[in-house]
Amino acid sequence: MIQPADRLSLVQEYYFSRKLKEVAQLNAEGKDIISLAIGSPDMPPSEQTIEKLCEVARQPNAHGYQPTQGTPELREAMCGFYKRWYDVNLDAKTEVLPLIGSKEGILHVTLAFVNPGDSVLVPNPGYPTYTSLSKILGANVVYYNLKEDNGWQPDFDQLEEILKFKDQSSKFKVLWTNYPNMPTGGRAQRATYERLVQFAQDHNIVVVNDNPYSFILSEEHLSILQVPGAKDCCIEFNSMSKSHNMPGWRVGLCASNAQFIQWILKVQSNIESGTFRGIQLAAAEAYKNDEAWHREFNINTYARRRQWAEKIMDVLGCTYDKNQVGMFLWGKIPESIQNVEDLTERVLHEARVFITPGFIFGSNGERYIRISLCAKEDKIQQALERIKKAI
Repeated sequence: MIQPADRLSLVQEYYFSRKLKEVAQLNAEGKDIISLAIGSPDMPPSEQTIEKLCEVARQPNAHGYQPTQGTPELREAMCGFYKRWYDVNLDAKTEVLPLIGSKEGILHVTLAFVNPGDSVLVPNPGYPTYTSLSKILGANVVYYNLKEDNGWQPDFDQLEEILKFKDQSSKFKVLWTNYPNMPTGGRAQRATYERLVQFAQDHNIVVVNDNPYSFILSEEHLSILQVPGAKDCCIEFNSMSKSHNMPGWRVGLCASNAQFIQWILKVQSNIESGTFRGIQLAAAEAYKNDEAWHREFNINTYARRRQWAEKIMDVLGCTYDKNQVGMFLWGKIPESIQNVEDLTERVLHEARVFITPGFIFGSNGERYIRISLCAKEDKIQQALERIKKAI
């Protein structure tokens, strides 16, 4: 009898892939579930972005294979974006690499830097793909704590303890980090970035900062590459999914030093064949969005939605940090509730609202829920009224 590869036993189907099947079935039964779970922006890209896509798509010579490393126009636009908003200088030919979404970059970086049996450091709570892809590729996952009482910043004493033995630390290749943080909304801090760079230098480890949320409900745009010396030992991902309302377009970037980028490109070129030219040139156009566009879509709209999400947290008796940023609201459930899934399942089946239990992000998320702001205000208000009646 044919059996799957052993690596499949190390992971489960992605939580949202599995749960959305259940939600689809409930909708098919006429339950009309309001989803406040997924971080998929429901607003369109800028008008000039769409116009550029249509313009290029009509060109008869635009439909062939594209360079794996992206068009010069897109790479230049990515570098211009980093200079304009982060004041970081990047060489468009050697220090930036377009990705089919930053999720793809997790695969490429792991393949480029981590051998089977090597260890990677993953935040707890953190994006589940850091764990699942590492396991699939044969890496050993070691978690480091993010805690609410530390502002969801890394515990550097714990990190040093993990790596205190030289023979052990030599096996650690990558540290994954993500600021502004998902799922907790913890803010990016210059001091944290500085300590991460120092940690990378001290332990000969690559720090990868996943940075797709720096425009969402945030006036301050920080990058780990702003720290002197960071480019020598760090990699940063960025994505157009959140900041430019383009999740389905699958456009992200990887920025670092020329050697790291070349190694990642070596992997990438053996896996995929480049993004459609129309998407690349439209993405380059999107990087020109002005400050007024970003303020309306990335700040004002989410701020209005956030007020209603906070009311949902209040009705559920959850506590939350009003200073958190990003497109989610992260809250701690009441002590009276034994298990977070008891709450989220009740909300789903009695109030017909889908919210995310924090345990899917790690053990430090077991007492938390996450509400997505990627729904129209009237839908979030409707969800609030349903929960008020049901809970």
